[in-house]
Amino acid sequence: MKAFIKKITPQPIWKIGSDGYWAWRNRGRHTFLRGLDPRWQASQRALESYRDKHKGQRCFIIGNGPSLRQTDLTKLRSETTFGLNRIYLAFPELGFTTTYLVAVNDLVLEQCHADFRALEMPKFITWRARKVLSGDPKTIFVDTDFTGAENFNGDARGRIYEGFTVTYVALQLAYFMGFDQVILIGVDHNFTTQGPANQAVVSQGEDPNHFAPNYFGAGFKWQLPDLEGSERAYRMARRAYESAGRAVVDATVGGKLTVFPKVDYNSLF
Repeated sequence: MKAFIKKITPQPIWKIGSDGYWAWRNRGRHTFLRGLDPRWQASQRALESYRDKHKGQRCFIIGNGPSLRQTDLTKLRSETTFGLNRIYLAFPELGFTTTYLVAVNDLVLEQCHADFRALEMPKFITWRARKVLSGDPKTIFVDTDFTGAENFNGDARGRIYEGFTVTYVALQLAYFMGFDQVILIGVDHNFTTQGPANQAVVSQGEDPNHFAPNYFGAGFKWQLPDLEGSERAYRMARRAYESAGRAVVDATVGGKLTVFPKVDYNSLF
């Protein structure tokens, strides 16, 4: 039926209708009347309390690549850290948790919301997940999306472009909090599993792309990476930090990302 309707509809009209539908589905329905939602107002107040909270300090953003198995994470016990998505799978072995956690991917949040709810640190979660994490006192909702203008926003109370990777959201949050230096680790920027960017797939076995084989284990639905899209976002982040006299450096062991200056992880301590 959809193919038939598209065939008989003039292309300009179809495009207007299609663009309008996706604008509503991906963003419009989530922002509609949110100003009247107490959960949104509470998150906006919470976000404001983090503005420049860590001014002049450094932090680590921890990706989830296999290189984490070659990185001595115990050195981060006294550091300020951002964990991403399912980094909590490493917490029992580490013996400590990250300072903050960031997650914006719909599939991850839908399948793992009970895990996220159990975490005790402040969690910055996309507003789209308000249903599955409603009532969690540690969740701070942020306005993230993956459509529209590709930009870098230093004010986390506004719209945050996701940049095809949760790491980019964390970079914008770190900027908002005032960090002077951001150090990336575990951002391997390299996936064994291949296929069209952003396509949803279901894992058939152990996960070779992350630090734990059960990260996206058998039966888990996830989206293939868009490495080119994330590189565009990373370049915007580098420009924003450097323009402000700040820096992002990459201490990932063997990482394939070339956007940020490389540093030796052990030299940082």
